[in-house]
Amino acid sequence: MAVYVSNLVINCGTDFAQTFTLASTTTNSALNLTGYSVSSQIRKHSGSSSYTNFTCQVVNSSTGQIKIGLASTQTSALKPGRYVYDVLLTDISTGNKDRVIEGMALVREGVTK
Repeated sequence: MAVYVSNLVINCGTDFAQTFTLASTTTNSALNLTGYSVSSQIRKHSGSSSYTNFTCQVVNSSTGQIKIGLASTQTSALKPGRYVYDVLLTDISTGNKDRVIEGMALVREGVTK
């Protein structure tokens, strides 16, 4: 599977959600996600032992849609700045994992509290 690069902007103290539609690199059609689970984390840098888990779900397995999100309590705990994140698909039957999305996340501090 190919790795897509997508950069995010996350505002501190607000709910965050992002939906992605994955496509097959061989057929260029929607990737069928039946039998897969999704996981994702955000970290200050890839080697950091501190991380925050995104809530993840397959929105529509036949159209390749997945969604990641953070609650306002989670974004409030993030310090403003640049982070990295990625999204892993796990084949439930084999346990094989593929990184399908990665990128930078800019966490911005708000003014209104």
